[in-house]
This record gives sequence, structure tokens and C-alpha cells, in this order.
Amino acid sequence: MATDVVVPTLGESITEATLGQWLKKPGEAVKADEPIASLETDKVSVEVPAPTAGVIAELVVGEGDTVNVGAVIARIDAGATASTAATPAVEDRNAIGQAEAAAPAEPAAAPVEEAGDPVTLSPSVRRAVLEHGVDPSKIKGTGKDGRLTKDDVIAAAKTQPKPAAAAAAPAAAPVAVAAPAGERREERVRMTRLRQTVASRLKEAQNTAAILTTFNDVDMTAVIEARNKYKDLFEKKHGVRLGFMGFFVKAACMALRDVPAVNASIEGDEIVYRDYVDVSVAVSAPNGLVVPVIRDAQDLSVAGIEKTIGDFGARAKAGTLKLEEMKGGTFTISNGGVFGSLMSTPIINPPQAGVLGLHRIEERPVVRDGQIVARPMMYLALSYDHRLIDGREAVTFLVAIKNAIEDPTRLLIDL
Repeated sequence: MATDVVVPTLGESITEATLGQWLKKPGEAVKADEPIASLETDKVSVEVPAPTAGVIAELVVGEGDTVNVGAVIARIDAGATASTAATPAVEDRNAIGQAEAAAPAEPAAAPVEEAGDPVTLSPSVRRAVLEHGVDPSKIKGTGKDGRLTKDDVIAAAKTQPKPAAAAAAPAAAPVAVAAPAGERREERVRMTRLRQTVASRLKEAQNTAAILTTFNDVDMTAVIEARNKYKDLFEKKHGVRLGFMGFFVKAACMALRDVPAVNASIEGDEIVYRDYVDVSVAVSAPNGLVVPVIRDAQDLSVAGIEKTIGDFGARAKAGTLKLEEMKGGTFTISNGGVFGSLMSTPIINPPQAGVLGLHRIEERPVVRDGQIVARPMMYLALSYDHRLIDGREAVTFLVAIKNAIEDPTRLLIDL
């Protein structure tokens, strides 16, 4: 009996998604709750589990198609055994590879699948395999669940010996034309739904808000000394590493209390002020940066903040962040310093009115007590909506951050 696989509920106000990748193919056996496809929403990638054990009977939609919540995307032959998967798998391979089959045979290209050892490839990876003539079954994948990526294929192609095709060509065939040196290639890849949403929201911010950026710098000496002194005890007691974000989030909460306009937002012809701080923090995920929210950050200790950020980071890499964890947020902190950024002008995330940009720490000459000395310095950038926040308030906010970081005792005595 065939069982329909439908698009699950994706969260409040989300009605559609993009079919990012099929993880199973017709004829393959699946277990109940085993992921068979990944969906890309406006915020995260969501895996679709098999509702029952059996064999994939049909894939109703293709990769890259837009699907609505509740739509049927596949059918499973419930109760079927793995032995019944052989014939459908061959049919599916022929269907997927019609374009390759119609093209002239390329002896150097390894098959995408070998008998008894199927390899599931995305379209871009499949093209790379055919283009570079590598055997995907001999490449170790670095993607999620060990799946191959395009970079894996290109790296493998660079390490394998180049075929002596020119030497093997018959001497009587001088008309053969070799590929031109320095051949330039282009590849068109459809934007993910996440990237489309990011592009739309950033452009909306520029079109709507009067964005201005104010800079300051901060001497990181005191925070670095405190971190080096207590990091081992901190990790032993709290089970998480002591980083710099805990200090900056705590300092931001204090500064936002003193300058509430930076934590406010414009709704129509009204300004909404808040007595709580929900800090959005950017963390790395397989498909790019995601921005989960630390709720009521003003009530958390540095340890509580670090634990929350560590949990977000681990679940972002595993793809298990929930949609509701990335909604809302009253203020954003973006740490481009981890990627080596010296200075930037971050764009606010509407309806928020401010975003604090952190950058890399490097030793620079500064004057202390009339002497030129080297100090670990960081540039801070506050981008803000000038419709709501005046320059005086922006500078006051940054100075409050600077004072708290350069003298962390202020964080303890709430000064």
C-alpha cells in the first residue's frame, strides 16, 4: 500500500518551501522517521522524515521546486523490502540520467552509481562528477551525513593523475581540436530560499531605514586577561568555553538599558520601547549564517549567555535549530572578527533599529600615560536607524560598551 509523504508544518506564517535535495531515490528502502528529503525555508533547512518503513515508490516533485505545506512530494510502498528496490532504482537512474545517456560516451567519466553501492548526488555534484571524470564512490564526502559536495569532487579531481588522452590519440587525426587554454566556465545556481529572503530583507532595510554607522575602538587587554585567567575554571564549572561574546552581550544589555532608543523600533507612527532585551546573534550553519535569538538576555549571567550561544552553534551545525528560535529579536550583534574582518558597516535587521558589529583583534600602537605602547584593539561599529536614534545616543551607546569592556568590573557591579 502506498503512503504519501507530505510537506510538514514549517512554522507560523510559513506556507511554502523549496525542495533542496532528495536524500533517497525510487527503489531505495527507508526506515520510519529516516530523512528522505531536505526543504529550504526562509530561515533554515528542514529534513522530511519517512512516515513509515518501506521502499520509495515515486518522487512527485523535483529538486528546486516550490512546495506548499501539506503537499504530497513522494510516495512510499509501505511494508516492501529492500530486495524490491533493484528494479525501480534502475528505472530512476535511467530517468535521471537521460541527458547523460543521450550525450556521447565519455570513457574517462566514472559512473555515478555502481552496482550494490549507490551514491546519492545533487545535480551540481553530478555535473562536477561527469565534468571531471572521477569515481564518486572513492571520494570521502564532507557534507552533512557524509554526502559529497562539489568541492569534494573538485579536490579529488586535482589529486588524481591526468589521463594521457592526447598521447593515445591516433596520429592520423590532426583535425582534433583541444580545449582552448584558459577556458572560462560559468555555472548558474538557483538562489536558495534563505539567500533570497536575506537579499530581500537587506534591500528592504536600505529602502526603508535611514541607516548610519558610528565607529569606536576598544582596548581588549582587560577582557583578554580575565579570559586567560579564568577560562579553565569557567569551563570546568559551567561546561562551556569562555569567549568574548558573553562579555559583549552583557555589556550591550547594560548599554541598551541606558540608551533605550537603540532597543526600540518604529511601528507606523509610534515608537515601541522595551524593558527586555532579545539579542540576535549570528552563528555559522552549513548553508550560511543563521541568527537565533537569546531571549531575555538582560537576566542572564555571562555563563548563561555563553551556554546559550554554544547550544545555538552546535544545533546550527546539526541543522536542528527551530524556526521560533530565530524569530523576533530587539537588537543584533554580528561578529565578523571571527572571519578576519577589520571594519564593516553592518545593515540593520528590520524592525530592529540597531546592530553592533565586532571585528578582529589586532595589536596597534596607542598612547597610554604619555607612552606609545602596543595594545590588542578592536573596532566597534554601530549601524542604526537615524529616524529613531540620534548621533548623540549612538555615540553614548558605543562609549558605554567601550567602558564596560575596558573595565569588566563594571559588568559585576552594574555600572
